[in-house]
Amino acid sequence: MPTNASEKQPVRVTILSRTYTLLASGDPRDVEAVSASVNDLMLSIAGKAPNADSTGIAVLACLHLADKLRTLERELHVLEERVNRKSEEFVGLLEQALTTGGKA
Repeated sequence: MPTNASEKQPVRVTILSRTYTLLASGDPRDVEAVSASVNDLMLSIAGKAPNADSTGIAVLACLHLADKLRTLERELHVLEERVNRKSEEFVGLLEQALTTGGKA
């Protein structure tokens, strides 16, 4: 039964053995997948820092994800610059082709 895209529905997820009910619009499987990824990351951190409490684990997970996001933003910026340069090159080539009538 499809729901309206703006309609939110409850989704139950478990992170670090705690269950949360989230209100999510869209496909609940997306929320479940993201939650599973966060849970895996936090369990990995907990395994490496067995004395850390859940807040400390959450902070370390946030720092990890923020670093990953920052790296991806930098990579996206580099790709955008490359696309812009190539677009400018293609515009120049197209203008040249149009002014010469396609003759080399």
